[in-house]
Order: sequence, then C-alpha cells, then structure tokens
Amino acid sequence: MTTDVKVNLLHIGICTSDLQRSLRFYTEALGFVHEREVGEIGPPFDKLIELPGQSLTAHHVSCDGLRLELISFSDVVGSGERCPMNQLGFTHMTLTVDDIEATCDRIEQFGGRAHRETQIDSPYGPIVFCTDPDGLRIELMHPFG
Repeated sequence: MTTDVKVNLLHIGICTSDLQRSLRFYTEALGFVHEREVGEIGPPFDKLIELPGQSLTAHHVSCDGLRLELISFSDVVGSGERCPMNQLGFTHMTLTVDDIEATCDRIEQFGGRAHRETQIDSPYGPIVFCTDPDGLRIELMHPFG
C-alpha cells in the first residue's frame, strides 16, 4: 500500500537527569555534533507534553543524519537504570564504530557504562551494549561491509 504522506524523522527526544553531563557524553564520548540549544520552553508546550506546569530545556546533537533532542525537565522522574529489552517502547539505539573497545572506554570516561559482559561475536562482527549516563541502551557494532 502506498501513501501520499511524506514522513521524515526530525529527532528523537531523550529525557536526561543532567543535561550538561549528557551533552558532554554524546558529543565527547560518541562524537555527536552540538547543533543548537533550544532554550527553556514552558507554556503552551506543557499542554502538548501533558505535564502541566513543567518547563524544559533542550539541546540538539546529531551524528550521521541522526538528531537527538537531549531534554532536561524541571521535574525528572525515573530511576536512570536500563530497562529490560522486552519492556514496551523504545529499547535501544545502534551505532556503528570503528573501534568498539576504544568507544567503550570513552563511554565510561564520560559517565556511561560499557556492559562488556554482553559482548558477542556475531556474523556481523563483535557487538556490545552500553548505556548512557541515564541508562539508555546503546548497541555498538562495526560498520557493515
């Protein structure tokens, strides 16, 4: 089935417990480029996000066409622990890197965690899961080809 609706991915939003720490993590550990600070956003966006009275600050970072919106809310909830992979919703993002071990080291240097115990050798080469400072899963693997 075809559709006349054109869809483009603009960004993926990530709620952070410490915006500056996450900004350093994604730019310095993973090589994302800081595009812009969105600034503080309040009403009427509190209605849009269904959090009355909340304000947020955000920064956009990008890498190879993927844009992330790192968000800091005035009131953050959650544990920051990685969620089980079979929990409904967003499970992880996958990044290709030339040197998995060096990337794992940088991830740990900037507040994330490399879960080296998850590393496997797959038909595509080694794959390992890491987490950002707030527990978001990041899968690392070598580029295809």
